Amino acid sequence: MGEDPHLPRFMSYLSFFTFFMLILVTAENLVQMFVGWEGVGLCSYLLINFWFARIQANKSAVKAIILNRIGDFGLSIAIFAIYSTFGSVDYSVIFSLAPLMTDYYVPFFEYKRYLLDFICFFLFVGAVGKSAQVGLHTWLPDAMEGPTPVSALIHAATMVTAGVFLICRCSPLLEYSHNISFIITILGGITAFLAATTGLLQNDLKRVIAYSTCSQLGYMVFAAGLSGYAVSMFHLSNHAFFKALLFLGAGSVIHARADEQDRRKRGGLIKILPLTYTIIMVGSLALIGFPFLTGFYSKDVILELAYGSFIVEGRFVHTLGSFAAFFTAYYSTRLLAITFLRPANGFRANYEHAHESPLPITLPLILLSFASLFVGYISRDIMIGLGTDFWSNSLFTLPKNQYFVEAEWLNTDVKMIPLFFSFGGAILASILYTQGFSILFNIKEFYVGRVLYTFLNRKWFFDKVYNEWVANPLLRSAYAHTYQTIDRGLVERFGPYGFATYIYSTSYNMNSISIGFVFRHLFIILTCLFCILLFAGGWISISYVVDPTFILAVLAFLLFLKLNYLNIWLLFFLDMLYKKINKRLML
Repeated sequence: MGEDPHLPRFMSYLSFFTFFMLILVTAENLVQMFVGWEGVGLCSYLLINFWFARIQANKSAVKAIILNRIGDFGLSIAIFAIYSTFGSVDYSVIFSLAPLMTDYYVPFFEYKRYLLDFICFFLFVGAVGKSAQVGLHTWLPDAMEGPTPVSALIHAATMVTAGVFLICRCSPLLEYSHNISFIITILGGITAFLAATTGLLQNDLKRVIAYSTCSQLGYMVFAAGLSGYAVSMFHLSNHAFFKALLFLGAGSVIHARADEQDRRKRGGLIKILPLTYTIIMVGSLALIGFPFLTGFYSKDVILELAYGSFIVEGRFVHTLGSFAAFFTAYYSTRLLAITFLRPANGFRANYEHAHESPLPITLPLILLSFASLFVGYISRDIMIGLGTDFWSNSLFTLPKNQYFVEAEWLNTDVKMIPLFFSFGGAILASILYTQGFSILFNIKEFYVGRVLYTFLNRKWFFDKVYNEWVANPLLRSAYAHTYQTIDRGLVERFGPYGFATYIYSTSYNMNSISIGFVFRHLFIILTCLFCILLFAGGWISISYVVDPTFILAVLAFLLFLKLNYLNIWLLFFLDMLYKKINKRLML
């Protein structure tokens, strides 16, 4: 970003984001938290659209803020419901009263629902939007249109984890709810699996890492759904290090290759960028959960917790999480093989100018590499485990939901399942993308292979479904009804535009009828006075039979609709009457 002419604007956006993020995490009540929540969404929009001259950046930014607004709408409903229920938005008051509200019901579409379930569901809707869970996840890969430092800071380490933070922060509400933890667990497991499969065949370097972020957020969410809030926060902090390392390493590669992000146009960079290769390899190994690296100490514990819960949803997400670990290892190894290990596949001019990044880029990468290697080992006994008091009263778990003991004493075979899956995915990808290109081409020759490739490369067709089945029908309906009927119809007809048009046309018609004779004007005035007196007498007599208010409302409505035309016809009738009388008098 050093050569960008708008660098001061970029730095101001980043500082603005940091300000709102601090508000979010240090808030003592939901309203203050919501201010920070909305602020980071705004800054995300500004930073994705930083290069506003690019149409793709415009579309990605609009997509991000619209999908976030859907989640934010759910969060605002939850805040209103909490204030209506507890009479306060302070965390301390809400959490202290939560046990008393366990069995309270609320009518919802003619059914009775638990009040805490209603509140926690909409809290989770907010987390789904911000943390890119399945359904509202499509904005996160498209957010890679922003500068790479934005991807590393916001879309890997801070803003997208705000939803996980909210779930863990509101752990007392979730613990005393009845059914929401089940929904959180299932949706988190599906997100981890779906995002991992989608990242298999993506070709944009940053987009692959973005889907990896989405998958890891799924791990955090289903860990929180299983009441493993400490483990979820532990993986959140560990993930920040190696995912920021991967994004900044990708930025170093893009910087070295003249801003080229398509991995198919790379290859052979291990000899030109050995330091960057080492750094990305460290981040990838930490991501796939290689033993004794940072990701290993949190990701594997999450899967052990899922298996050790011995409940249906726990076994379900353990299965999905294990397969997601396989796919994660596969696409991480594929990234390394295509970018660095396979023969060069780009323009010669780009390779001639390729070089290692300067010290201001390399130094943070080296520091993050050490964090990705050692932080998990150093902090595991501090942040998780039954004997730690690290979280104090910040996180709350009911005794019946404490699955950590069972997870600790699982058989070694069960604990080795994620490791076997990860090693299997890494070995398979290394064979296919270094020695077995012919196998991949042969698979694509079959119809099933082409269909599967298209399905995964097109991101499970989520964007296609949203565009063709949701966005386009809504836009057509909005144009036909909201715009034409309401905006151009009712609002303009009964609003200032319609009133001004009515005054102008009425004045024009009255002016065209008037010819300036005093006796003619006097005749119109006397006739109108007679009609008013006649109407008043009729009104008094009718009001004894019909409600006067109803008559006034009907007359006002009719007058409002057709007043312009009534005036024309009345004046025309009076003019014709005057001419007839004048003609008789002349005779």
